Amino acid sequence: MSIHSSMDKTSDQGFMASYLDALGLVERLHRLLLDVIKDEFERLGIIDVNAVQALLLFNIGENEVTAGELKSRGYYQGSNVSYNLKKLVEMGYMHHQRCEIDRRSVRVRLTQRGREICEIVNELFLSHADGLQKKAVLSIEGIDDITMSLRRVERYWTDQIRYIY
Repeated sequence: MSIHSSMDKTSDQGFMASYLDALGLVERLHRLLLDVIKDEFERLGIIDVNAVQALLLFNIGENEVTAGELKSRGYYQGSNVSYNLKKLVEMGYMHHQRCEIDRRSVRVRLTQRGREICEIVNELFLSHADGLQKKAVLSIEGIDDITMSLRRVERYWTDQIRYIY
């Protein structure tokens, strides 16, 4: 074995370790985000909406979308979108209406109650953004670098899925 090939293997192993660390961090950050939202809602005494549902309401915002668009636009990452939509409609946080063109499709939008939840999440995120800057956790350049890197990984993974078929 040449020195060059063993150096490549060491470099590859280092990259793999860093990649696995980054994957774990992304997963932990998502769960932590849900915990932060849950804690805020418990602090406010809002117990009928869970963190996943609150994030879904936030991501829909002022838009009117179909269930399929929720996933394709990246608004919802969970596997049980139908369940959460049904619960949010039942609890009065969303309106739903069958699409005139395709009767199988249902369009959803937030009710006033849903917009109130959306605003709570928005205020929470605004306070996070403010705190991250004021405490010098991240600069605008730092957050832009993270975002650009994550978008490149997203594109790479999306391409991997497309090329399978």
